Amino acid sequence: MPSASTKAAATTASADTRLSPGAPGYRRTSLALFAAGLATFALLYSTQALLPAISAEFGATASAASWTVSAATGALALCVLPLSALSERLGRRTMMTASLSVAVAVALLVPLAPNLESLIALRAVQGAALAGLPASAMAYLAEEVKPRALVAAIGLFVAGNSIGGMSGRLVTGWVAQLWGWRAGLAAVGLTSLACALAFRALLPKARHFTPGTLNPRALARTVRGHLADPLLMRLYVIGALFMTVFGAVYTVIGYRLVEAPFSLPQGVIGSIFLVYLVGTVSSAAAGRLVGRLGRRGALYLAVSTTAAGLLFSLSDSLALVLVGLVLITAGFFAGHAVASSSVSRTATTGRAQASALYQSAYYLGSSAGGTLGAMAFHAGGWAGTVLIGLVAVLGVVSVTLYGSHSARVAARRPHPATV
Repeated sequence: MPSASTKAAATTASADTRLSPGAPGYRRTSLALFAAGLATFALLYSTQALLPAISAEFGATASAASWTVSAATGALALCVLPLSALSERLGRRTMMTASLSVAVAVALLVPLAPNLESLIALRAVQGAALAGLPASAMAYLAEEVKPRALVAAIGLFVAGNSIGGMSGRLVTGWVAQLWGWRAGLAAVGLTSLACALAFRALLPKARHFTPGTLNPRALARTVRGHLADPLLMRLYVIGALFMTVFGAVYTVIGYRLVEAPFSLPQGVIGSIFLVYLVGTVSSAAAGRLVGRLGRRGALYLAVSTTAAGLLFSLSDSLALVLVGLVLITAGFFAGHAVASSSVSRTATTGRAQASALYQSAYYLGSSAGGTLGAMAFHAGGWAGTVLIGLVAVLGVVSVTLYGSHSARVAARRPHPATV
């Protein structure tokens, strides 16, 4: 006869109405958040492939033009926590819809910017608007999807990020080559509008969200609690360092490829971002990597792949540079998917704030990487940018090794999802 505890566990399992693969609503949820992730990265990095053209029109240096990217990511990093707190009251679905709507509206104004300063200002507003989406999406999935399917669901959202980053740069590159960079930005705005409409039509209403109150003191306590958690802090630092590498590489790569010995046209440079497809595969496969290697093993594989890509990219052979970009992209997206899903699984309370802190760290890393990468490129060429990336990679290794050491020390004290 089954024991009382066995019966209780069975009852709990049968009462769990959260989504899992094959369940009604799971596919719609996945597609909706895939569309949201696509629009987020397409909008957030819409100027990145166009930086050489923007520099040429406004007579700006690489580091000055890079602020059209860094301003957006920096504003997102600053606004993600307060907007995630607001989502606790308004709901994840409402917050994501509002964020995407405002960001798309601003995207239709960005091509009209008369000078570099106004372009940077509009991009900052756009980044602030997008801040309500990433953390709310992670919290929505953590609440609506069963834990065993969470890594795969978040991996698909991240895969949408990679497709968005790729398609945004691809579209802007070819459209800019034909009609100029302003037309390229307008094309991304219209594409993101279609994604926003699909997102709103597909995303099911939340069934497991419980509205909270906007209590600044409670929010501060929640944030302090997350920042005091050693595991969460390590995950935040890992996310920031991975994104530092990625931000540095993809902010500067256009400048390198437009110069000798490559001298590629704008459309071809935009096509280089097809390597983002590798990120789609690696982020979607993150769940399987964790199952086989564990979280720390998956992170070590991701960081090794990223470091190898940085070294390959030093070559003057276009083929080897492309191999390097493939490895960097695969390693980054796998590492990001593992770290972000670990945050969602680790935080048992204040999930939106936990995810928001991760997103803040992640996008601050992007902003820092873009600015530092451009400055290093100005000072020492592509080798300087690669050096910034390798230092960040070494940081990821150090943090992960420290986590492994801490896990061994605390082996007798159970701790969930230690990284």
